Amino acid sequence: MNSPLYSCQKVHVQGTLATTHDHVTLTYDDRFLRRKVLTTDAGERFLVDLPQTMSLNHGDAFELTDGRLVEVIAASEALLEITGDNLTRLAWHIGNRHTPCQIEPTRLLIQHDHVIHDMLLKIGATLREVSEPFTPEGGAYGFGRTHSHAH
Repeated sequence: MNSPLYSCQKVHVQGTLATTHDHVTLTYDDRFLRRKVLTTDAGERFLVDLPQTMSLNHGDAFELTDGRLVEVIAASEALLEITGDNLTRLAWHIGNRHTPCQIEPTRLLIQHDHVIHDMLLKIGATLREVSEPFTPEGGAYGFGRTHSHAH
């Protein structure tokens, strides 16, 4: 007999949790959702049915209809690590192309993009492929995602 499919209509922000029941590991792209069936790391399926599309962060949690909390874990994914003598200049060029970027004191991380890769090499960046969780900076208006100017 199949177990019932629980649903989630509420998300708790990182740092506001007591105890979580399970985890769901999601890539950066998968953490942007409104309605989708997800499977926890322990194999339980549940329906996310939020009132609007949300950008979820590592440590946020879905509240299931029975009150259990399922924590969001940022999955490791293939990224490009960027270092160089002028990290501020490199970050400006990445941002000018509306590319999501994780900014750290000694490096930047972006998703693979061959055009951005080639541009960064031309302006003196040192690049290395890595596999890590991706948690880029939020948008300029405090939202979790940046969007292009396409309409």
